[in-house]
Amino acid sequence: MAWSTREIAELAGTSLRAVRHYHEVGLLPEPERRSNGYKQYGVPHLVRLLRIKRLVDLGFSLSQIAAMGEEDDHPEEALRTLDAELAATIERLQRVRVELGLILRTSVPTDLPAELAPAAGARMSDADRSLVVVLSRVLGPQRIQAYADMLQDLPADPLDGELDALPADADEATRQDLAERLAPYIHTLLESNPGLTGPDTDAPRGEHFVARTVGIAMRDLYNPAQIDVMRRAHTLLESRKAESHPPTGAG
Repeated sequence: MAWSTREIAELAGTSLRAVRHYHEVGLLPEPERRSNGYKQYGVPHLVRLLRIKRLVDLGFSLSQIAAMGEEDDHPEEALRTLDAELAATIERLQRVRVELGLILRTSVPTDLPAELAPAAGARMSDADRSLVVVLSRVLGPQRIQAYADMLQDLPADPLDGELDALPADADEATRQDLAERLAPYIHTLLESNPGLTGPDTDAPRGEHFVARTVGIAMRDLYNPAQIDVMRRAHTLLESRKAESHPPTGAG
């Protein structure tokens, strides 16, 4: 009994194109041809074609099938490897579904990771939210959780958008006034969220990388006057902290 290319493709439940491709890549040996030039396939070809199709349906690539050879009817090692890969894929897809559910329930923007979802409802400027997105890529899990906790219950901004609207050429008095009004707000945030301070010991790429990345982001997102106000506010906080905790003198 001999079958044509079309017939063997139909028997195997595949396509003519697939059969020809398996010939091209060396997975399926070329059959003999009849006197009229047409290929004639036998049972060994059908069995081999069915095995290839079965392995492809299971998820093996053609290169993996080629590596198995033709003699191994039960490639246990390859099957176990594929099973582990599929388990990892299923786990990843389950995590994706959880995140999709969160996005759909809370209308979280897709640029925010799930753990920082509270940022979606926080009263933040576009620049502030962009900074949070950058932070999510460089901070470790402990610091990210600290930011998530802060954003969950973010107090009202006492400057009411004044810092966001501050022009780059703002004068000295305006900058100092904003810094003095901003400092207590920052103090409240840090007091309520102590996890925001301290070294980034769990950052995946280290503290230096965090500092460098945040510095680049700050320069891109805020103008020089806004950065100056934030620096002044932190300087005021450090100064007041030093005043309230003077060093113990030698007696």
